[in-house]
Order: sequence, then structure tokens, then C-alpha cells
Amino acid sequence: MNDDFYKRGLEKARQKDYAGAIEEFNHAIQLNPYFGEAYLQRGLAYYDLGNILHAVSDYTEALKLNPESIEAYYCRALARVALKNFPGALKDVNQAIFLNSNYASAYNLRAIIHRKQGYIHDAIANFKKAAELYLQQKDKENCRLCLEKIKELQPKEKPVLVRQISSQVPPIQSPQVYFTQLLEKAEKGDIRQALEDLNWALQVDPQDAQAYCCRGVVRCKQENYREAIADFNQALLLNFQDPIVYRNRGRARFHLGDHQGAIADFNRALQIQPQDALLYNARGNTYRAMGHYLAAIQDYTQALQLNPDDAQTYYNRGIAYAHLEEMQDAIADYQRAASIFCEKEDWGNYQQVLDSLKKIQSPSLELKQARQNILRQRLLRLVGGYWEIAQRLIEQAKRYYPGMSEEWYMEKVIDDLESDRGR
Repeated sequence: MNDDFYKRGLEKARQKDYAGAIEEFNHAIQLNPYFGEAYLQRGLAYYDLGNILHAVSDYTEALKLNPESIEAYYCRALARVALKNFPGALKDVNQAIFLNSNYASAYNLRAIIHRKQGYIHDAIANFKKAAELYLQQKDKENCRLCLEKIKELQPKEKPVLVRQISSQVPPIQSPQVYFTQLLEKAEKGDIRQALEDLNWALQVDPQDAQAYCCRGVVRCKQENYREAIADFNQALLLNFQDPIVYRNRGRARFHLGDHQGAIADFNRALQIQPQDALLYNARGNTYRAMGHYLAAIQDYTQALQLNPDDAQTYYNRGIAYAHLEEMQDAIADYQRAASIFCEKEDWGNYQQVLDSLKKIQSPSLELKQARQNILRQRLLRLVGGYWEIAQRLIEQAKRYYPGMSEEWYMEKVIDDLESDRGR
């Protein structure tokens, strides 16, 4: 008989006759005071009528009868949120998750509780976990709602962090905050997590062009250039006409050896954004790799007009000048690059520039060895081919004039011998 009352209660609740449902559940409980499900369902009816305290009381009774009722913990947590009892609600939802670690709704509710408590980072983490679980359950609508909540919780403006993203993986212009955060995550080294986030975002919305673009940028960070190009292509197919797509696809093509394709992409990006120094620098690097040093120098010069304090561009132009054997210009650019790197305390790049500068300012090892061989042959002829005599004369010169180079001593001995013969 109590089952009949219980079933009629469920039917009335389904028809939204919550008062009638409560009456039926009352009869079922009177007949069987240990009917846990009847308490749970009566609690739901009370909750829907707005009688939250009675709902909490019924959920508690249900849990006394069945301490492992996941639904009862979740429902009581929901009711306690309505009563603003956030610590109690959090305790209940934690227990629900303990009993079922794949309970998407519980993670979603825990995120809401954390948000109300002001713990934004924890809220975002729980919304993300809920979204992943909803996606696994093919509940794309709830997954999308969680993603929207994540976006809402992100800071509305983070201009400094956006500018700090490496020039080798430029940020999307005016990006949605969520994708900006993912790029920052990749830039800080958490590439795997950033890719996971982008993959499930694309599962939620396979037409999200900006997500394809972001994933392409992250794949460039992995040096996975072929798949990066596929993502950039998809972004363009979805009409995401942003210079970031062409710039990064150009970089990917450059690394794959498709220099003509890279130039075409950089040209397209410059049509959209002609004042981008990074684009001129990237195109200059491509021209230099192709051996078109004059074209490279023109691009580097244009980049420096837009950003006159870019040490890397001075260094790049110096390399191009050195290939053309314009050594004075190369030295000037290397010195300017070294000065800026020094001011920024970028000692790694500073030393690299100094090493390059040293190579073009001093004769090569081969030339030095060739000169020493010439001097050796001259000296041998002057001493009749006896190198022992030449060595004694060199050692004597070293005692009189310590601290000089080997070439200097050979030249000194040669000058002395030729002077003696000329007397």
C-alpha cells in the first residue's frame, strides 16, 4: 500500500502538484517510517514549494536511513545554498563527490559555492571539471554553460600579461579572456594542459574559429608545425581573418622550409596590420634564409623604424650585413644590439652578439695560421733552414720583450736578421 502512495506522490510531483505529492508521501511514510526514498522525494517537493527548511529536514532523515545516498547529499547541499549555509553546503557536496567522483552536477554546484565564497580560482577549476564530465556524458549544453561561467569569472582585462607573451608566439589581438588565459598558460610551460582545454572547447563548439587559432599557436610552441598549419587553415575557413593567423602560419611554414609560402602569409598579415614590427622582422628572417639579404635588410630597417629599441632586429640586420660583407654596418648593428641587451640584463643574448662581433672584428683562424706559416718560411730561409737556430732567436726575443704574440716575435727576429744583412 505504501508503494501506491509513493507512486502517486511521484506522479503528482511530475505534474507539479507539489502539495498533493507531499500528502501522498506523508501517507507512505506513516505506513513505513523507514522509507528513505519517500523522505527524499518529499524533500524535493518541499524544495519546489519554497519550504527550504522542511526540505533540509527530509533530506537529513533520508541520509539517516541511507548514509550513502548521493542524491540526498546533493539535494541538501542545494537547499543549504538557498539558505546561504555555504560551509554546510560545501560539506554535503564534497561528500557527494567522494561517493561519485564523476558526478558532474556536484562539481558544478561546488563551483557555485566557491564563487559565492569568493574563491574564484577554485570555482574555475570545478566548472572546468564539470564541463569535462558533461562532455564525456555528451551533455554539450551543460558543458557549454560551464565554459561560459569560466569566461565570466576570468579578469575582464589583463593588458600587461598579454603584452608579456613571447614575441615568437604573439597573442591574438583583442582575444576573449578565456583564450588569452590559455595562451598565457602555454607560455608559462603548461602546454599539455592548454591543449587539453582547447581540445574540449572545440568538442563543445567545433565551429569556434578562435579556438582553432589558439590551438595552432600552442602547437607552434610544441614545434608541431604541420598540425598547427591545419588549425590555422581551419580558422581561416571559418573566416577568422586576423593577422595572428597569417603571422603564425607563416612562421610554421618557415620552419618547414616553405619560404615562399611564409612570405605570402607575412604579406597578407601586413596588408591587414601594416604597422606590425614583428611581421617585418619575421619576413626579414625568411628573406635572409633565402639568401635575399638586401630584401631582409629593408624589412629589418622598416621594423626598426616602428620599434627602434628592438635588440634582436639590430642583431638580425647585422647578420644580413655581414653576409654582404658590409662589415662596418654589421659591426654598428651588433654593437647597438649588445648595448640594448646589456641595458635589459639579457646576458645570454648579449654574449651571443659579442661572439658574433668578435668573429667579424678579428681575422679568422685559417688566416692567422696562413700568416704564421708565411712568417715561418721567411724565417727558415734567413737561418739556412735550421729551425733550431730560429727557435733560439725567438726565445732570446721573448726574454727581452715579454708578453708579445708569437707572430710579433717571428716578425722581430726576421726584421733583426734582415737589418743585419743590410749593413
